[in-house]
Amino acid sequence: MSKVERKIEQYSDIINLPRPEPRCCPRMPLEKRAAQFAPFAALTGYEEVVKETIRKHEDEIETC
Repeated sequence: MSKVERKIEQYSDIINLPRPEPRCCPRMPLEKRAAQFAPFAALTGYEEVVKETIRKHEDEIETC
């Protein structure tokens, strides 16, 4: 495998250009873009399990 090395000078003609806007539709707002990945949370319900486990352990510590 050969390593490709590029210098920033190679991009001096485009480095300060504004990002192109799509012609077909407006850009999605950041809030919606981040929210679209929420349904893919691998551990749905994980937070609730952790909170319940903490509560149980705190109860055990208090009874000791």
